[in-house]
Amino acid sequence: MTRLHVFDMDGTLLRGAATVELSRHLGTFEVADAVERAWNAGQLTDLQFWEAVLPLWMDASDAEIDAAFAAAAWIEGIPEVFADIRARGEHIAVISQSPHFFVRRLEGWGAHRTFGSDVVPGRPPTTDSLLTLQDKVDITLGLLADLGLSEDDCTAYGDSRSDVLLFERLARTVGINPTDVLRDRCAVVYEGLDLRAAYALGRDLVPS
Repeated sequence: MTRLHVFDMDGTLLRGAATVELSRHLGTFEVADAVERAWNAGQLTDLQFWEAVLPLWMDASDAEIDAAFAAAAWIEGIPEVFADIRARGEHIAVISQSPHFFVRRLEGWGAHRTFGSDVVPGRPPTTDSLLTLQDKVDITLGLLADLGLSEDDCTAYGDSRSDVLLFERLARTVGINPTDVLRDRCAVVYEGLDLRAAYALGRDLVPS
């Protein structure tokens, strides 16, 4: 029997936010960091957040985005974990509220499917283009249905409030440096910066 492994990105695979990593590489870090802090403090809506940060990347080329992705603060062991999952005939999905144009680059590291907010510089964001907490649940359930799997065949990895609804739905969940709001909803908790160790805890949740 195969399995589905669902990973959050920001704060889970990535030590921080993709928006900040992009802006750091493109020379607009201070503005992006201020917007990120205001959003985390509840001072901006999701739509206002994207309206503020998308113009910061207006002139970014694909090569510059590739370079920002490569230079970002990823935790250790992502390609190795993805390779082990694929070698077992299991499936990998990354679901993030960050821009899909950034998230999808994880397919180059072995992810089968990636999902993110449908936002791009130069196009005004809309509410419908943003990936929500409920979308994480709906996407996961849809993938399980497509694969002919049950919720018990899924392990989720996350770190924060964006993962709360998914963690409340699934039994096999791994919190990676989780915030307080998620910690009590995790089956197991990993503190550190190596996905291989967090993945080992996730495998221990599955009966042999």
